[in-house]
Amino acid sequence: MKNFKKLLLFSCCLISMQFIVWLSSCTNQTTPEQKPALSMAQMAERGKYLTNIASCNDCHSPKIMTPQGPVTDTTRLLSGSPAEMKLSKIDTSVIAPGKWYLGSSDLTAWVGPWGVSYAANLTPDSTTGSGTWTEELFIKILRTGKFMGVDAGRPIMPPMPWQYINMMTDEDLKCIFAYLQSLPPIKNSVHAYVPPNELMSVQ
Repeated sequence: MKNFKKLLLFSCCLISMQFIVWLSSCTNQTTPEQKPALSMAQMAERGKYLTNIASCNDCHSPKIMTPQGPVTDTTRLLSGSPAEMKLSKIDTSVIAPGKWYLGSSDLTAWVGPWGVSYAANLTPDSTTGSGTWTEELFIKILRTGKFMGVDAGRPIMPPMPWQYINMMTDEDLKCIFAYLQSLPPIKNSVHAYVPPNELMSVQ
């Protein structure tokens, strides 16, 4: 009987020790390390990467025509549809739904059933670009698909793929905004959007 009691006591002590070791291992577990916050320079660098792989230059940067076709004019990067550009005569019969969409030679202006859309100046010029935008406004524009983030305003027009850029994280969008704000400001007053019932006014 005494041996049984000793065995029972030993077993209880062993179980208690195992429980203490387990409890200690749980309380000493380290949480995953959080990534350090990016500096503004690092955010801008990542934003440049995201802007390039999202092909933002295809529409928002003027082009130079070469024997191989149009290439990005790096002296006017992301400055939008050139103010001096004039569209050719538009044959409205070919842009009805289900027919053709038309693009300018440098791909910064587009014509379709929605009217005429001109790629915005994204450089931080204070009067013609994004110089007065805030990070919050930039994110709201791309989250809502509304021109200048105005809730009751018109939508952002094609071919701007905001529905896909919208899938980026807030961190990604903040990085893109940081990159845009790091660009040299270029004064370029992009033409205003033309609704379909005013197409003839661009002739």
